[in-house]
Amino acid sequence: MQTESLIDFLKNFKTGEVLGFLRTLNIEVLIHDPWFLGGTAALALISLIMRWRVLLATILSVTGFVGLLNYTLQQDTSLENLSNPTLMIFVGGGVLIIFVVIYLLFIKE
Repeated sequence: MQTESLIDFLKNFKTGEVLGFLRTLNIEVLIHDPWFLGGTAALALISLIMRWRVLLATILSVTGFVGLLNYTLQQDTSLENLSNPTLMIFVGGGVLIIFVVIYLLFIKE
């Protein structure tokens, strides 16, 4: 009886099922979900304490870029001139995220 319930549970993790679930996720809603943000922060804190730099860099870069894209798309994104403040925030935030990832992966020992 136990093995049947375990097999039924593991059927949810077939590649097709997982990809179907990932396709239904809406990142715009997910970035504002407190459970998702808390889980991401907890995972980042655990990876910081355990010194898992690659996982920490991945979490920070993906979450940072999603947050940066979400902020940028909510603002005015017209490119009539090159001094658009939203464009400057996007470029500056992207450069900052890339520098943090380079520091975590290559400079910090």
